[in-house]
Amino acid sequence: MPRKKQPEEAKHKSNPNVLGLRADVVDQRITDTLELNYMPYAMSVIVSRAIPEIDGFKPSHRKLLYTMYKMGLLNGARTKSANIVGQTMRLNPHGDAAIYDTMVRLSKGYGALLHPFVDSKGNFGKVYSRVMAWAASRYPEAKLAPICAELFRDIDSNTVDFVDNYDNTMQEPALLPTTFPNILVSANQGIAVGMASQLCGFNLGEVCDTTIAYLKNPDCMLSETLLAPDFPTGGEVLYDPAVMEEVYRSGRGGVRVRARWRYVKKENLIEIYEIPYTTTTEAIMDKVAELIKTGKIKEIADMRDETDLSGLKLTIDLKRGVDPEKLMQKLFRSTTLLDTMSCNFNVLIAGMPRVMGVRELLEEWCAWRTEGVRRRVYHVLEKRREKLHLLKGLKRILLDIDKAIRIIRETESEAEVVPNLMIGFGIDEVQAEYVAEIKLRNINREYILKRTQETQSLSEEIEDLEDVLNRPARVKRIIVGELEEVRKKYAVPRRTGIVYDYEEPAAAEEAPAEDYPVTVFLSRMGYFKKITPQSLRMSGEQKYREDDGAFQSFETTNNAEVMFFTDRAKVYKTRLSEFADTKASVLGEYLPVKLGMDEGESVTCMVLPGDYRGYLLFFFENGKCAKVELSAYQTTSNRRRLTGAYSDKSPLRSVLFLAEDCEIAVYSSEPRCLVVNTALLGVKATRSTQGVALLTLKKGKTLDCACTLEASGITNLARYRARSIPATGALLRAEDARDKQMTIL
Repeated sequence: MPRKKQPEEAKHKSNPNVLGLRADVVDQRITDTLELNYMPYAMSVIVSRAIPEIDGFKPSHRKLLYTMYKMGLLNGARTKSANIVGQTMRLNPHGDAAIYDTMVRLSKGYGALLHPFVDSKGNFGKVYSRVMAWAASRYPEAKLAPICAELFRDIDSNTVDFVDNYDNTMQEPALLPTTFPNILVSANQGIAVGMASQLCGFNLGEVCDTTIAYLKNPDCMLSETLLAPDFPTGGEVLYDPAVMEEVYRSGRGGVRVRARWRYVKKENLIEIYEIPYTTTTEAIMDKVAELIKTGKIKEIADMRDETDLSGLKLTIDLKRGVDPEKLMQKLFRSTTLLDTMSCNFNVLIAGMPRVMGVRELLEEWCAWRTEGVRRRVYHVLEKRREKLHLLKGLKRILLDIDKAIRIIRETESEAEVVPNLMIGFGIDEVQAEYVAEIKLRNINREYILKRTQETQSLSEEIEDLEDVLNRPARVKRIIVGELEEVRKKYAVPRRTGIVYDYEEPAAAEEAPAEDYPVTVFLSRMGYFKKITPQSLRMSGEQKYREDDGAFQSFETTNNAEVMFFTDRAKVYKTRLSEFADTKASVLGEYLPVKLGMDEGESVTCMVLPGDYRGYLLFFFENGKCAKVELSAYQTTSNRRRLTGAYSDKSPLRSVLFLAEDCEIAVYSSEPRCLVVNTALLGVKATRSTQGVALLTLKKGKTLDCACTLEASGITNLARYRARSIPATGALLRAEDARDKQMTIL
């Protein structure tokens, strides 16, 4: 009888490899995979690669500099860069290319740091050029710059911890004991997993002065001594006190830097000789070429890069009759000749990333440096105590040197010399070992007197060192003294100028957009559509998301100005011409994305201000109402975000735009209704006013919404009308009730 054929499923069950699956594969939730596999990698990048620590260095910087220090390159002659790269691979196994790139950035030739740590000779490229490549590592030479003495001064005094390298064959410092706040002096940036760091550099002299002032008074004004960031490429900082204060306070913000230029009248050309730290000459040239090609700039006859050994220089030949000042204002507005240096002071503190302001960084550095100085003092103290201990033993023996010689001579075995000295003079093994090693030539009166005097001086020094450890004020004085010494030896004048009084580049003159009738629609979830009358007639039903619906609509024109109020007490102003015409069959543009709102921010209402006549009424949950003139929102720019658009003391429930006073209906959650004339509400001078009490609420009840009397649908007006405010209103009858969940304008 023929064998019955197995079903296909049975085959697969009996042999899972038929489907190309391994029998030992175990199902795992993706969250477990992320936790077990991805998170260790992410933490490794954050902690061991991309984010600098309190000494101002990333691990790659620290490994390179320490290797050069151990090679004797602090005081010795330069050596080929390839030699340094090869030696550094004992600590950094990530490849020679990455090590050499690190060396380039720290070098004097590259020019990325105000105080380079690598004294270079040869072609190391330039920070302001993306195409000026550095030579291969076998050609340039390098050594440590003199300022590195401040990095390694206390390296052998137990000031920092040492850890094993990647293969446990040698040790390296976990941090470098810098005698000045290098974290604020050396610019640094890194991109980790889910976070980044961007530290701008400050002038060394200003940082030292600020740190000294902070040590003397932690509440000092930082801006008095720390004027502004300083960049190795020069330029000019456009000083904004509010922005600078925010950077100092939170460690976040943006500092605007402008290029420096001069006009050569004889040759009718402009020379740009310093550019912002954040850009390159190629980026500037490419953008100018694009502007010329598109016809947005017609004043330039030619532009070329004339950078040479004397430094950076971009030359712009002008056409006849061109005003150089107006041209540069246009270039500042359209190119990276005026750029923003973003600040994100993200630093590893005890292995944890923290975004800190300048004051917090100074606090952490001073605490860390205080501990380092204490460890150094304690290290020296232990050395002095050990030496004093030895000299005390020597002193006891030198009082009867003949006895010591006799004990040594009468001892038969060498191993018994130390024990016999211990017994004969009552000293310990360490002291006896020290005495036994003294040369015969040192047993003379001069040597004995010197050792006795040294004992006295050591005792005084030990007493002084113990006093330092017991008095924090003395430790502070030591740190201040070191900072003053660093400032005297290494501080240089600022490279980046500070401009306190400046004019903003004028807005570009754009041709006005075509004006034509449109109808605008806003949905409850913040989707916006602008539709022409022709398209509206041809379209069918408006399309919205399943959980969304119509909220507001207006007939207006394409050039009309529009304001969008949000739930974060902000208003976004723009023109309808910035939105593309669309159809009813699409969802429209999502306003939080289009207008660049903050995360979680949503639109509450739309207002067409027209000629800015009339009032805005803001109704708050606590029963208050603020009446603000619409002209309070008038600005000169077409698009601008205004903060403090209304009071944020209580949640906003409704907004009404009224051209003139009229009667309105206000509803509470009880439910009650109040009909009142807006003439009873006084006009407030500020946008953020809390308003006046309008609706008297019972405990636990809130103002629900408001609308015009025409939109309320109330039939018995006399029941709800009030002649003064605040008032409680009347209980809402069934025939007067209607859905009031949306704001009506």
